[in-house]
Amino acid sequence: MELTSLRMKTLPVWRVAVAVLAALAVTASCSGDDSPPAASDGGAGAEFYAQSCASCHGSDLRGTDLGPPHLSQVYAPDHHPDEAFRAAITQGSRAHHWEFGDMAPVGGLSDEEIDLVIAYVREQQEFHGLEPYPPR
Repeated sequence: MELTSLRMKTLPVWRVAVAVLAALAVTASCSGDDSPPAASDGGAGAEFYAQSCASCHGSDLRGTDLGPPHLSQVYAPDHHPDEAFRAAITQGSRAHHWEFGDMAPVGGLSDEEIDLVIAYVREQQEFHGLEPYPPR
């Protein structure tokens, strides 16, 4: 018992920090909060999406009367890969799948900001799942 007490007293600080962080992660995951996860970049992707995309595609990614939902299975990575999102943002997109009209290019976003927007959309698709197309 003396040896165990001695080991506990000499634990490196980094091991204690890792244990505390692990405990916090478990506590957070069990909190019952079903809000969307924060973007891995600290929320910048969500902010750029809100500024540049949400007015048409919805702050909840479920679309508006101006644009389609990004949670539709039509935007699954195997149908619209990340490069399709990038092209739509930088070059616009002709109407297909939906009857909202053509999408104009979205100006004012750097390549890095576009990456953050796409990552945010993919995170939200993973968190919420994809909805059927056409919508029911």
